[in-house]
Amino acid sequence: MDKIIWFNKAMTIADIEYLEKNNMAEHLGMRFTEIGNDFIKGTMPVDHRTRQPYGLLHGGASAALAETLGSLASAFVIDPDKYICVGIEINANHVRGVRSGSVTGTCTAIHIGATTHVWDIRIHDDANEKLVCISRLTVAILKNNNAVKSEA
Repeated sequence: MDKIIWFNKAMTIADIEYLEKNNMAEHLGMRFTEIGNDFIKGTMPVDHRTRQPYGLLHGGASAALAETLGSLASAFVIDPDKYICVGIEINANHVRGVRSGSVTGTCTAIHIGATTHVWDIRIHDDANEKLVCISRLTVAILKNNNAVKSEA
């Protein structure tokens, strides 16, 4: 069994469902579906919200799914009382088109350091499980300046 990388070792999907609401994830129909010891998965429909004019899954929608999963993963690794995380670079290679159905992204760590995290996000077509997009997200870890400071 892989080591649990999350700050909250007992975190479940039910604990994070609220993060699907009132943001881009909700607008694009993203759902978080699985948290393992060292990965997180989420799905997104291929529909009128996520297609480009040629009827294919929009590359920006794939990048949005990748950044959402990677950013959440970084937020789940850090102590939120001490740190915040912000994306600083994303790339995405779109290797196959998808016209309908849904896609699933799987996010795993490449590097978890004190000041940066690097995540690998692979997006597959749910109909035939073929690779659609491979993305890499780099996240900066910053001190949480809004944390409550104890009085000396």
